[in-house]
Amino acid sequence: MSGTSTGQSQRSESAGTANSPWRNWAGNVTSRPVREVRPASAEELAEAIGKAAEDGLRVKTVGTGHSFTSIAATDGVLVRPDLLTGIRRIDREAMTVTVESGTPLKRLNVALAREGLSLTNMGDIMEQTVAGATSTGTHGTGRDSASIAAQIRELELVTADGRLMTCSEKENPEVFAAARIGLGALGVVTAITFAVEPVFLLTAREEPMPFDRVTSEFDALHAENEHFEFYWFPHTDNCNTKRNNRSAGPAAPPGRISGWVEDELLSNGVFQLACSLGRAVPPVIPSLAKISSRALSARTYTDIPYKVFTSPRRVRFLEMEYALPREAAVAALREVKAMVERSPLKVSFPVEVRTAPADDIALSTASGRETAYIAVHLYKGTPHRAYFTAVERIMTAHGGRPHWGKVHTRDAAYFSEVYPRFAEFTALRDRLDPGRLFANDYLRRVLGD
Repeated sequence: MSGTSTGQSQRSESAGTANSPWRNWAGNVTSRPVREVRPASAEELAEAIGKAAEDGLRVKTVGTGHSFTSIAATDGVLVRPDLLTGIRRIDREAMTVTVESGTPLKRLNVALAREGLSLTNMGDIMEQTVAGATSTGTHGTGRDSASIAAQIRELELVTADGRLMTCSEKENPEVFAAARIGLGALGVVTAITFAVEPVFLLTAREEPMPFDRVTSEFDALHAENEHFEFYWFPHTDNCNTKRNNRSAGPAAPPGRISGWVEDELLSNGVFQLACSLGRAVPPVIPSLAKISSRALSARTYTDIPYKVFTSPRRVRFLEMEYALPREAAVAALREVKAMVERSPLKVSFPVEVRTAPADDIALSTASGRETAYIAVHLYKGTPHRAYFTAVERIMTAHGGRPHWGKVHTRDAAYFSEVYPRFAEFTALRDRLDPGRLFANDYLRRVLGD
């Protein structure tokens, strides 16, 4: 576990007092903190929180900025967890790993694989820090296995009064029930203990499929596969499906050249060019969509989990994602398709559909219900309001819950209706942060004051 002296931490703080702006990954959120701190321990973090409170400044932690909302933005003190990284311990008897909160998922996945271990499920991007990913409800797709936060067995956080609190099902269980997806509203997470299992193999089967077939067979495809997802290409009737299931092996990863062609040349390089052209000349987008939707061919490969679940995403975009009751997903997606077809919208990015089982986390998008996710994207720099507003209208009509880290316009009044345990979360926030030390404009909108 790395560490530095308090003096080094103070130098990092001083280096961040130039009032330089912070921007998120997509470039749609900017904030200008008064100062930045880079604590190397929970003790240094508590000291920084106390000093911020004395100075009348709010505190927010930022990971890699992969949220499309302003959930991490602050005009007060910005905490960067760069020095809170690494694995603290691996418990092979309990099958858990405890990791510092600023550790990027990609580093955790590689380190676990080296130890012959793996998370059960994960999202398709692994650039985020573990605390950033879990605090916003990052998820993959799964029939039986849920979000990354649902794999947490214990977490440690520094509260507004400087206390270091450990939370689990046995210790501070009421905090544990909420803080696994805490939105940065309850305190600053310093360490997370995840459940892990012996590393296993997944066989991925990617296959093009017509829209009508995917939607008519959606329930069966979900039931028959451990992890099922698909992408629909707007302006076409074409989808690309992906089925991931555990395999006895042997490992058979994509060939070096064929893998590069699919994952880098087509999915990133050529797609980047197509998106740039579409942004400059929107009328060509439907033609490009027809070409793009036919470019990816069927393939099957077998590898360890993080090499199957995750993909490089180098094309920058804005995203809105809504979680719906799983039984409403097909109807909602058909409504989105009909809306695009009758509108003048030109949409260059595919629409992604994934699933998750119900979980027991207060503000999880899958809290208490079997869930399907519908995610819409637009290339960075493309006007997004008309498309996202039209999609959001459809999603909210089905009782949708927006991803906490992705673009949406919902507020506390709406969330109090779609989350049965919303009041439980806000009451806990009142207890842990009565002075709203960890508040910002986004939290005021989604949680109230």
